[in-house]
Amino acid sequence: MTNVSFITKSWLIAALLIAVSLPAALAQNVAARYEINAKRIGLSFTDREALPRGREFVRLDSTYYVGWMYQGLFLDDRSADETGYQRSIPFLRNAFLLLEKEFSPALQSVYSSISLYMQYNQVYSDYLNTARALRECYEYLNMPDSSMWVLNRVETKQFHRDEYGLYGTRAWLIHRNRFYTDGRYGFLKNTVQENANLALQSCYDGFANIRRNEAQNTDWFGPYATETDRQVLYHYLAMIHSYMQNYDSSEYYYNQMAEVGTISWNNYGSLKHETGNFDNAAQLYELDRSNDYGDKRLREPYYYLPMIQLYAGKTTESMNMAKEALGMWQSMPGFGWYNIALARAYLYNGQLDSADLTLTKAQNFKEVHIGTTLTQPQYEFTISVLRMIWYNKKIAGIKLSNSGWWYRPSMLYEILSLAARRYADKFVLAGLLAENPERDRLIYDLFCGESTVSFDEIYSIMEAFSPAYFSRLMEDKTDTDPRYNIKKYFQLARVKMLAAQGRKSKAKEEINALLANLKDLTEYDKLFLARAYEMKASLSEGSEKQAALNKMLELYPELVPFTGQSMQMALNIGGTDEDMKEELRDNLESTGIEWVDVSAEVPVTSLFVTKKGNKYEVTIDTRSAGNVKIVQSQKLVYRDAEQVTGEIMFRIFGKTGPLEPDF
Repeated sequence: MTNVSFITKSWLIAALLIAVSLPAALAQNVAARYEINAKRIGLSFTDREALPRGREFVRLDSTYYVGWMYQGLFLDDRSADETGYQRSIPFLRNAFLLLEKEFSPALQSVYSSISLYMQYNQVYSDYLNTARALRECYEYLNMPDSSMWVLNRVETKQFHRDEYGLYGTRAWLIHRNRFYTDGRYGFLKNTVQENANLALQSCYDGFANIRRNEAQNTDWFGPYATETDRQVLYHYLAMIHSYMQNYDSSEYYYNQMAEVGTISWNNYGSLKHETGNFDNAAQLYELDRSNDYGDKRLREPYYYLPMIQLYAGKTTESMNMAKEALGMWQSMPGFGWYNIALARAYLYNGQLDSADLTLTKAQNFKEVHIGTTLTQPQYEFTISVLRMIWYNKKIAGIKLSNSGWWYRPSMLYEILSLAARRYADKFVLAGLLAENPERDRLIYDLFCGESTVSFDEIYSIMEAFSPAYFSRLMEDKTDTDPRYNIKKYFQLARVKMLAAQGRKSKAKEEINALLANLKDLTEYDKLFLARAYEMKASLSEGSEKQAALNKMLELYPELVPFTGQSMQMALNIGGTDEDMKEELRDNLESTGIEWVDVSAEVPVTSLFVTKKGNKYEVTIDTRSAGNVKIVQSQKLVYRDAEQVTGEIMFRIFGKTGPLEPDF
């Protein structure tokens, strides 16, 4: 307090002395700036006083950038939606233009000598902070041309050391908008490939700038300055090379960053995800999950790790992780993506009503895509794909819950209504797919670090549109794709497309060959295997069909009710209330499950019913034909047997939920 007060008084006295020899208006301007500079000492733009101080500084001298800068940076720091960033831009833009107008010559000469660097260091630092915040606001509001304008202005200063991150940021901006053309944004080329090369060139320009000024930067900033600056560019090179499927190059740059601790474990996890090393990807996402980035960006591990957990059949863990993210970042950027992750987990667990509500919440949320290359078109596309899967599962679930659904008007009406809505939404999805210039890379490659849908969801898209086309495409990718771990996923996709075309003999031949030659599998191939056995079951009959369904039950029980295939099971019901036992049995026997004698070698479901006051509690246990525990002692409390039948049926297959559902 004492030192600041002394400095303030000294500057004010100096200002008054200067003022006596200057014209009145100019003297007043100089005095105001001395006062502003004194009052900003120790004042961070994140402080609560920053906003009122910024207003005061503007009142003192509106031609000085400092007041506008403080207001803009304060508002930007507290922004988490479009409205906030829109409020920030006028203040930041004013500050940026005033800096450009008054201090461009000084900024252009700041690296001419150590003395000039020290003299203008405060202005230089303010310029970088203002330019960075303004560029980010434009980016978050999907105004990349304005973001590039800021970068181009920074480039004119020809800073010898790229402390702003100009070249890497330009590469990022190009990469983030690579699917557009110069007709949309003038800084782009006309194809995705050309834009990827343009992004790489920006990184190479950054290396050229480092080499050009290496001697001076080493002298000024120390021997590690050059390597530090290179590490920034490695980050973008690794990401872009991964997208271009130059996996060896991407791996090289990630290893360079790992050696010195500058690596993004999240991005490295996405590379491993794309190349089919799912166990490594899960470990790397987990490493990054605990990082505090210190900003409002999307935490991508909380989107992708729940997806990978679903590959392993860990539906409960997937739901819990998405809920964890939603609990930590309520209505913050990423909130919509975390809802999508949760809706996906609900779908795979069989909680269709919860999936419906969560998808609707994501659809109604205005997402701001901060710190990620994931975009609004991808956001809308992912919701549309999951909605299509929801329709399919909902219809399959209604049919399974009552074997005579076709002559029950209420069920028939509900199915027809859902089918009509699915048809309309399928038309929208087809448009989103057709308009996506990256569909071959982001979707048809099945795994891509930039994709937001899983391979299993992509299978459903292929089946819904053109099986003949995708059959040929998947065969080509099986032959040409360099990722060994992904080839079996292309092969399964081809089998599914052959079956969808009615070529069942060929499909059965290929699914048998695929299953016979699988090796090097991990727990994260469980979803793949379950889909493979589902395919085999659909192409088989009798005991062969039931054996395949039983294998699917052991791998991923929550999927079985939605296959549309009749599974044989045995039913044991115990308890003391004979009337309730009989009612439960009658209700369950009216479902689409094919109940057989308990002595047969089939999966067995055991229910034990006890009366709890005016309610009942049923304990559910399910074992496969091979005596593998599928469901163990899951409890459900209810009042009405008819009302609870559908819930019991799905919980037989591993669906989870509250002890006492609200029917």
